[in-house]
Amino acid sequence: MTKSALLVMDVQQNIVGRVPDPDYVPRVARAVAAARRAGVPVMYVVVGFRAGHPEANPANKTFGALPPGAFTPDDEGAAVHPGVAPEKDEVVVVKKRVSAFAGSDLELLLRSGGIGHLVLAGIATSGVVLSTVRQAADLDFGLTVLSDGCADADPENHRLLTEKIFPRQAEVTTIDDWAASLA
Repeated sequence: MTKSALLVMDVQQNIVGRVPDPDYVPRVARAVAAARRAGVPVMYVVVGFRAGHPEANPANKTFGALPPGAFTPDDEGAAVHPGVAPEKDEVVVVKKRVSAFAGSDLELLLRSGGIGHLVLAGIATSGVVLSTVRQAADLDFGLTVLSDGCADADPENHRLLTEKIFPRQAEVTTIDDWAASLA
């Protein structure tokens, strides 16, 4: 059986504030708790930059326009949301672009840990989740997307991705159904 890991992606304080669903963080917390109970490693992926954003090219529409100080070590809003905070032994991967793999050592950590299957949750469905699904599939990882563990500012984008696009490369399920499969 292939070893799995739960990736909690971009569930950072500044980003969670953009999710209108007040039940989002508690749902993701249920996934985290289920993974921990089942011995499935939980890994966190966050976007982060050095002070002054030297990694953010001004031509990049997403990251080139960040306000000074955003997502730097001094930005308290860049921390993982306390509702799903990592435990001291859980890995936090810092990425520099949209995909969880871009500008990070995620693939190295996964391969070193013998992990071949990723369970994805994160904000936004049309951002980090989409980019990570595509890249992880190209890297031959097995994939599960927790549809209600993902959130997007555009509900139609979320629906289209979880119902039409992701099933081509991943199993798509809910947090409760995935947690039940671990028992």
